[in-house]
This record gives sequence, C-alpha cells and structure tokens, in this order.
Amino acid sequence: MAILDSLFQADDSLTILLQKIAALAKRHHQRVYLVGGVVRDRLLGFETKDVDITVIGDGIGFAHNLAKALKVNNVVEYPRFGTAMIPYKETLIEVATARTEEYDSSSRKPRVIESDLRADLARRDFTINALALSLNQDNFLELTDFFGGLKDLNTGIIRTPLDPITTFSEDPLRMLRAIRFATQFGFTIEPNTFHSISQVKERIAIVSQERITDELTKIIKVSEQPSRGFLFLQQCGLLEIILPEIAAMCGIDQRNGYHHKDVFKHTLQVLDNISAVSADFPLRFTALVHDIAKPLTKNYVAGKGWTFYGHEELGARMVMEFSRRLRLPNKIGEYAAHLTRLHLRPIAIAAEGVTDSAVRRLIIEAGDHLDDLIKLCRADITSKNIRKVNEYMANFDRVVNLINEVREKDRLRAFQSPVRGEEIMQVCGLQPGPAVGFIKKAIEEAILSGNIPNTYDAAHTFLLENYQKLLAEYESRQ
Repeated sequence: MAILDSLFQADDSLTILLQKIAALAKRHHQRVYLVGGVVRDRLLGFETKDVDITVIGDGIGFAHNLAKALKVNNVVEYPRFGTAMIPYKETLIEVATARTEEYDSSSRKPRVIESDLRADLARRDFTINALALSLNQDNFLELTDFFGGLKDLNTGIIRTPLDPITTFSEDPLRMLRAIRFATQFGFTIEPNTFHSISQVKERIAIVSQERITDELTKIIKVSEQPSRGFLFLQQCGLLEIILPEIAAMCGIDQRNGYHHKDVFKHTLQVLDNISAVSADFPLRFTALVHDIAKPLTKNYVAGKGWTFYGHEELGARMVMEFSRRLRLPNKIGEYAAHLTRLHLRPIAIAAEGVTDSAVRRLIIEAGDHLDDLIKLCRADITSKNIRKVNEYMANFDRVVNLINEVREKDRLRAFQSPVRGEEIMQVCGLQPGPAVGFIKKAIEEAILSGNIPNTYDAAHTFLLENYQKLLAEYESRQ
C-alpha cells in the first residue's frame, strides 16, 4: 500500500511521537500500527488528540514499555480487553492487543481473542475506521487497507467491513455511530448498511442511555447540518425508539382545507437555522425540543384551522422530563425549558401599542438568556414566503430595538429594587417575614409598570407614601 508520510510533517508533534513508537517497536521486535480515528482524521485533514495503537502480541506489555520511554508513570490497564491507556501531555494514547471479539446476544461487551492485523481491522465498525498505518521502521507510515476504507473516505461512504446485520447486532451502538459519522462528515450511508439498521433497530435496547445520549449529543453538536442525522434516525426507525417525543412530530393533518406544517420538518429547519449562527449545544438542543408539546396540544377549530394553545408551557414541563430521561445535565434541561416557555413572547410584544412594561418583563424573565431567546425566535421563522419572512424579521428587529431602548432607559439587565429589605423593615416597623417581600415586590411592580423611575429616591418616596396601604392590603389577603 502507499506510504502516506506527506500527511505527517517532520516537526509535527504527532509525527515525533510516532517515530518514538516505531523505535520502541524495533527494539522490542513487535509489529505496531496506528489505527482507527486518528488515521481517518489525518486523511480528512482534521487534527486529533487521541492516538490508537494496535500491537501484534502483548499490547499491555508494550504500553508499559512505551510509558517508560515517554517518562509517564500512569498506565491504566483493561486486561479483559487487552488494552491500556497512557495520558501523555495533551494526548491520550490507547494501546491494544490485536484481537477479534465474540459477543453474547444480551450485551455489547465482547469476549476478546488475540488475533492478527486483518482480523483486528475486520472487527471495526466501518471501513473508514479500519485503516492502519505501519509504525515499523521497515515500512513506516505504509497504509494497510483490507476493506476499501480509503476509497470510501474519498467518496464519502459509510459502510461496514463485514456483514452489517452482524456488525450492528453485535454492537448496536454502531447504528448510531453510522448516523453520527454520516452527519458529522457529510457522508452518505451505503444502502445495504442503512437498510440493515432498520432490520435490527430493536437491538438498541441493550445500549445504555448514557452511550445513546453521547452519540445524539455529537449529532447535534459537531455537524453544520444536524438535521441530516435526525432524518436518518427517522427513516431507519430508530427515532421512534430512542426519541418518541420527537418522532411524534412527524406528519401533517388536513381538515376542511386546513393543514398544519409538519412539525418535525419545521423543527429540523429551526435546528439547522440555529446551527448556522451558533455552535452552542444547549441552544441547538433547545431548537430541537422547543415545539415538543405541539403533537399533544394540536386542536382543530372550525373556521380558524389548527391551533396549539399552551404548547409552550406544556413543552417546558416536557423538556425537563425529556432531558432527565436522556441524562443530560440539569442546567441544560432548565435552560431549554426556560427558552421553550418564552419562545412565543418576543413576537407577541412586537405588536403595535405594546408597553415598555411588557418589554421590561421579558427582559427580567429571560435574564441572561435573552439574546439566545431572540436567536431562537429568528430561527423559528421557516416560511417559504419571502414576504412573510421579511415581515417577521422586521418585527423581531423592532423587538430588539424596544429591548435596547428599555435597557438603556432603565438599566434593567441587572435589575433589583433600589430599596432593600432592611430599610423596608425599618420604615414599616416589621420583623423579617413575608410582609417585607410583599412590599418589596410592590415597589418592583411599580418600577416595572413605569409608574415610578428606577431610582432610589423615587422608590423610597413610593414606600413612604404607600406602606400603610400596602400593609393593609397584605393583612386583607391573609
């Protein structure tokens, strides 16, 4: 096979590391190969911090020799799999014994059997990951490609080295990895490989939620067009198994000449729109779930058509449960629920005659996420009617201008009542308790409604003039 040394510059840190490994392999009379993602990524022109090495023979023993040569004291062994991990500077080196794997039908954890290079590469998930570069001095960086991986890499094809049914049945996570790689690199999945996913999709049940979520996160996060990944999931039938709430968005109902937009297709367009302006995972995730309650709130109203009243409030609650099931961090679920609850508000305040008070309330409620909320709202415009798009965008421009005016006028980005609780207690003769909070809220409401300026003097005067009335109102509510 061809020697690919042109991909590895002499002063490149990875090349220097590989040369050290080659020298060690010669000294210990072992055949060693660079395999997997690092080869794929170099061929695609990407950098990588992970290095995978396959050793013909004792991989763990070679790992200890390599760690010693690199002056690394920490080697993490996994004897069951014949592998070891070496943290070296900013690189994580995995050293593995060349092996084949046998699987039990109830688990994706294999029984490992030592093998040669061809068998080791054959067990890998896809041909583009079954490439090996020699780390032996007699043919340094010579490519071994038993399964046409280089051709598939050049033509943008995802396929399995061996029978895809067997490949996916043995380790069902590979189904999601196929979709993730196709989405990440803009590749297509070879038809027989893709069809095989639909045939064994139920096997995904043996994969842990954490591993499923990890792949879904990468589909959302690392692609410029994550919609492709969710279309793949929907077409092969995995979507309804792992994300039934998203699958429920698919389809269009028609009644008496009225039809509603396919929520799934709309959602994917919103996701791509957001991805074009932000690589932030929480915001992209919110784009995916912001209409999650539309299928449950869909209702036909005679003479008016389809409605989705309350989908933002129900959606916020559903998003929290959805996020918990995916085992995402709580802060991501809370963020997505927050924006879902508010995502209809900006367009509502664009109407003529909206008061500064409504704008203030949006600023306070959205808090630090206001800019993200506006991005989401802009991305939510998916009409094919250019006139409508321009009209909606102009409305959002107006909203942003209103927000900026109010922010400048009242400096509400970090709003809090100018009169604090201690002063309220002193003026009113109160002890700490809910009555203090009631009066403090009344002062804040007066500011938010524009009845008094957001200054200490105005708030203090309001307190002196109204505290007796406010105390009486508080007592009447108890």
